[in-house]
Amino acid sequence: MLSLSFIRDNIETVEKAIADKNVGVDLKVLLSLDAEVRELKSKVDELRRQRNEISDSFKSAEPSERPALGARAKAIGAEISGIEAELGEKSEALNALMLRLPNIPWEGAPIGPDESFNTIVRQEGQIPSFDFEPRDHVALVEMNEWADLARITQVSGSRTYCLKGRLALLEQAIMFHAQQRLAGEGFTLMTVPALARQSAFVATGHFPGHEEEAYRVPEDDLYLAGTGEIALTSLHSGEIIEAEKLPILYAGYSPCFRREAGSAGRDVRGLLRVHQFLKVEQYVICEDDEAVSAEWHSRLLANAEMLLKDLEIPYQVVETSTGDMGLGKFRMNDIESWVPSLGKYRETHSCSTLHDWQARRANLRWRDGERKVRFVHTLNNTALASPRILVPLLENHQQADGRVRLPKALQGMMGGEYL
Repeated sequence: MLSLSFIRDNIETVEKAIADKNVGVDLKVLLSLDAEVRELKSKVDELRRQRNEISDSFKSAEPSERPALGARAKAIGAEISGIEAELGEKSEALNALMLRLPNIPWEGAPIGPDESFNTIVRQEGQIPSFDFEPRDHVALVEMNEWADLARITQVSGSRTYCLKGRLALLEQAIMFHAQQRLAGEGFTLMTVPALARQSAFVATGHFPGHEEEAYRVPEDDLYLAGTGEIALTSLHSGEIIEAEKLPILYAGYSPCFRREAGSAGRDVRGLLRVHQFLKVEQYVICEDDEAVSAEWHSRLLANAEMLLKDLEIPYQVVETSTGDMGLGKFRMNDIESWVPSLGKYRETHSCSTLHDWQARRANLRWRDGERKVRFVHTLNNTALASPRILVPLLENHQQADGRVRLPKALQGMMGGEYL
């Protein structure tokens, strides 16, 4: 969320952000509502002043004057009630538009409406060259009996998975490896619930606008989250964090759930796009300094790359376009891992800087050295998400006989060179 004062002072900048992010918000309507709300507030303040003035003069007034004063005070009270009702409606409409207003994107972000405008920053790792016909991850899983992908659909429907044996162990191993590595980088490990209130989704910017992607539990007025970021953002909501406590670094581990609404026909085979998955999410709360948050963006990205290098997976870093980065993002980099069966890179990580856009929604603040209370900056990044990461891991390390060589970083934990 942007501040109203910023919007008023930077109308052209905000209009450009709306256009660049392809968001359907009418800024003129928002500014008109803002003017109406301010005018109504001024009227209420003036009427209250008049009523207070009448109350102050009531005791010293002549008895004959008091009925008229009382009637006037009552009339003012009725007028205030009427204006406040209108003010409530206008304020609600204004807030609804404010929640849909995008953040101002980084000036270096490619401008375009969708992912086709994303640009490649760099490519890392060696794409494997096979002297045999490589299998896709589903074929590898089936021939090694590492999952029951067909049977589980009878229980849970499509886009679900059921790992077994060594692959089930590997999924846990890579999640634990990611947590160990992030703990070594100074992050506090957290296990967070997938269940969250609607307000937590609003705080992150997932609502309004993406309700169709979340599973709802109406009996408890809760939703299932698609990322640990939702719980971590609201964990300190309403608090004022002292300067010496910053930055706050969390590595949140949680089950995640996404309905994948509107993605019919895309990545439906195997483990690429499923409804339930596990994820370790990096999350940072820092002071509201652009240079500081830029440094944390680099560190989060470096941590994700570190984990991919541990897994010996070739990847590329992508600068995400304004239309693909999402409403609240200032800057976003995707990391795409090489998938041999597809002959291309597929997104496995996202790294996002939101400046104070998210903090304003979540009421996340800090107190600086001059004792001034300010909104923090927030950042988040996928450390590892499974089972999606298993797709490039299995396919890049497969052998001619169907075995899969384990990256050196996992061999000790898994007790051998092969899965």
